[in-house]
Amino acid sequence: MRLFRHYSELPADALGAVVAIGNFDGVHRGHQAVIGAAQGMARTAGLPVAVMSFEPHPRLFFKPESGPFRLTPLRIKTRLIEAIGVDLMFVLHFDAAFAALSAAEFVRKVLVEGVKAHHVVVGYDFTFGRARGGNVPLLQAMGTELGFAVTSVQPVSHEAGPYSSTAVRACLMSERPAAAAALLGHYWEIEGRVEGGDRRGRQLGFPTANIRLGEFLHPSPGGYVVRAGIDKGGATVWHDGVANFGRRPTFDKKDLILEVHLFDFAGDLYGKHLRVQLIEFLRPEEKFDSLDALKAAIVEDCARAKRILAERPPAVPPAVFSAQAKKRAHS
Repeated sequence: MRLFRHYSELPADALGAVVAIGNFDGVHRGHQAVIGAAQGMARTAGLPVAVMSFEPHPRLFFKPESGPFRLTPLRIKTRLIEAIGVDLMFVLHFDAAFAALSAAEFVRKVLVEGVKAHHVVVGYDFTFGRARGGNVPLLQAMGTELGFAVTSVQPVSHEAGPYSSTAVRACLMSERPAAAAALLGHYWEIEGRVEGGDRRGRQLGFPTANIRLGEFLHPSPGGYVVRAGIDKGGATVWHDGVANFGRRPTFDKKDLILEVHLFDFAGDLYGKHLRVQLIEFLRPEEKFDSLDALKAAIVEDCARAKRILAERPPAVPPAVFSAQAKKRAHS
């Protein structure tokens, strides 16, 4: 997949694609339906399929005080979208000037003059332009006027309602990472650089790799079953393990951090990037009366995690809901 951080002066072979537009935070099953619809149309027409997204997330631009909420910062989002089989990704800088574009200006400057979109695919509730002045009917009307097709993909639902980033966040913030994975179609993943710590885990016999979550959504504090990926020779090697996210009340710490203990691993991870998938919730974070009590709890956590992981499939790329998308889409 080729990544572009701009929409002007693109090479000729990056123009004229079928373009799926959205924030796609989480790349959940609903997002996959939109991208899958675009992919199916592109393959039929013999055209490249592209995804257009925005950084920083518009919510962060308009509400910087809203706190950490991102499910998939750019690095992870790009990896998930590439796994679907997208050819091009346009990641446009969302700043004051971009936010000031009217809906009509966005269509003319970005979609027509910029990427020269052949076909645009969006979700049913897509809005765009200054003050969200544009919607699907406006986009369709301008497409008819300016020579590109528009497809609106209707919501893809599960038993509790449409798939949404909001629903995924709610699961992760209420001790339900497995439910979040069902909505996403893949395990929710945190990625970060391993920091040095106070080495208390090593002293307890359970060394940990410590990661600060930064802009990532903060899941419920507590213990988790995890799989962690380490880059090695251009590939990712996965290890089973357990993790704790929280403030470490047993040691009277206040800062939030993710501590990851990998089974059957020996090596130095300081300074390296680590991918951590939350598989299942184990227990809420608690303050133990002694180090022996804490160690006993970790031993039990590890035993439970190994039993759980023996029954869980490894990570797979996100599925593409092309068939569903075609049934639910309308032009």
